[in-house]
Amino acid sequence: MSADLAHIRQVMAEADCLYTEAQVEAAITQVAETINGELAERNPVVFCVMNGGLIFAGKLLPKLNFPLELSYLHATRYRNETSGGELFWKAKPEISFIDRDVLIIDDILDEGHTLAAIIDFCKHAGAAHVHTAVLIDKTHNRKARPDLKADYVGLDCVDRYIFGYGMDYKGYWRNAAGIFAVKGL
Repeated sequence: MSADLAHIRQVMAEADCLYTEAQVEAAITQVAETINGELAERNPVVFCVMNGGLIFAGKLLPKLNFPLELSYLHATRYRNETSGGELFWKAKPEISFIDRDVLIIDDILDEGHTLAAIIDFCKHAGAAHVHTAVLIDKTHNRKARPDLKADYVGLDCVDRYIFGYGMDYKGYWRNAAGIFAVKGL
């Protein structure tokens, strides 16, 4: 079942721009500088969380000036819906990270159920240390765990339904050049 493209286009036309492309790019550069300072000597395995983390990872990785191994994993709770359900693994990591530092790159830390499950998975599978980088940390009091915080955060964001730079609205607008909020959500 394909989405109503007129509705999808209308969502973008009416959306509020929360962060421009230039603001997002500046935040990504700042995250990269911090990671370069902290992980350059740690020989990390980097996992991009698909699909949301793809654009952030693609922009961030060329700014990391040290050797690293890269792979991906795919765990989701949303499955193109606007609210989350149970965790569903589409692809688990293929590179061994036993006794290695791991850097997880994802688009957003919202409630954090997916990120918490990925962190737990990596720790239980033998990672020496798990670091997390998110483009957006949504500001609210509904985190999966009170202590769940990303190590590296690009931007903080109000508690609205957002899309762009990897985050989607019903499977669309991951490609939007900026961070946008759906009107009324």
